[in-house]
Amino acid sequence: MYYLGAIDPVALSFGPIKIYWYGIIMGSAALLGLWLAVREANRRGVDGEMIIDMMIWVIPSAIVGARLYYVLFQWDYYILNPSSIIAVWEGGLAIHGGLIGAFIAGYIFLRKKKQSFLLLADIIAPSIILGQAIGRWGNFINQEAHGGEVSRSFLEGLYLPNWLIDQMSIQGAYYHPTFLYESIWNLIGFALLIGLRFVHLRRGEIFFSYLIWYSLGRFFIEGLRTDSLAFHGPEWLESLITFIWSPMTLFFEPGMLEGGNIRIAQLMSLLLVLVGLGSIVWRRFKKVSETYPRLVATGTEVNSKEA
Repeated sequence: MYYLGAIDPVALSFGPIKIYWYGIIMGSAALLGLWLAVREANRRGVDGEMIIDMMIWVIPSAIVGARLYYVLFQWDYYILNPSSIIAVWEGGLAIHGGLIGAFIAGYIFLRKKKQSFLLLADIIAPSIILGQAIGRWGNFINQEAHGGEVSRSFLEGLYLPNWLIDQMSIQGAYYHPTFLYESIWNLIGFALLIGLRFVHLRRGEIFFSYLIWYSLGRFFIEGLRTDSLAFHGPEWLESLITFIWSPMTLFFEPGMLEGGNIRIAQLMSLLLVLVGLGSIVWRRFKKVSETYPRLVATGTEVNSKEA
C-alpha cells in the first residue's frame, strides 16, 4: 500500500509570500458563485452589475462575520494569541457567522438600492450552497472540520481514493471525512435549488429551501465532528438535540464534544430549519402573491404573475 502523505497547505511560495490552498479554494468558490448569480440575475431581468456591486460588500462582510463568530466562541484561546485572530488562511471560519455577516450587508445594500431582498436571495441561494460545497475542500487541505476516529478500512469501504484517505490521517489516526459528507450534501442541495426554478414558487421560497436543506445536513453531520463550537446549555435542550440526532447512532458514534454540552452549529441549524419552514408556511397562509415565472425544459418561461 503506497502512502502519499499529507497535502502541503501552501500552494505557492514567492520568498516570504505564501499562497495557501485554503485561500485559492475559497476565492474560486466565491468567483464561481458570483458568475452563476450574475447569469441568473440577468435572466430574471435584474441588473447583473448590481449583483457584482453587492458582492463587493457582501463577501468581505461574510469573511469578517465568519471569523468574528469563530473567534468569539474560541475567545479563551485568542485572548492569549491575539496575533492569530486575523490568520484566516489557517482556517477557523464559521459558516453561520459568514451567513449572518453576508445577510446583514446584503440587506442594507438592497434597502439603499430599494430592491427586494427576497428576490436577490432567491437568485443567490444556489450560488451560496455551491460555494459552501467547494469551500469545504479548504477544510480538507487544512485537515480540519473532521469527525471522530475511524479505521482506514472504514474509509476504504467508502471507496475513497488513497490521496483523500491519506489526508484524513492526522497524527497517526484516521478520521471521519465530514467535510466530504457536507460537500456532497451541498452539491445535492445545489441541484435541488436549481430544479426548484422549474416549479411555480413564491418569492423567497428558493432561499428558504436553501436554509432548510443546508441546515438539515449540517445538523446531522455536525454531530460527528470533534471540533464543534459549544456552550453549556440547559439539560432539556441537550436532551432534545440528542433525541433528534439519535437516528444517526444506528450507523455512527457521535464525535467528542468539548467546551460545553450544546453544539452551537446544531442549535443554529435547528433554528434556521424552523425559520425556513415557518416563513414558507406563513407566506402561503397569508397568500403572498409574489410568484415567479416557471421555467420549462427548454429554459424559457411560462406565464405567471411576478411582482
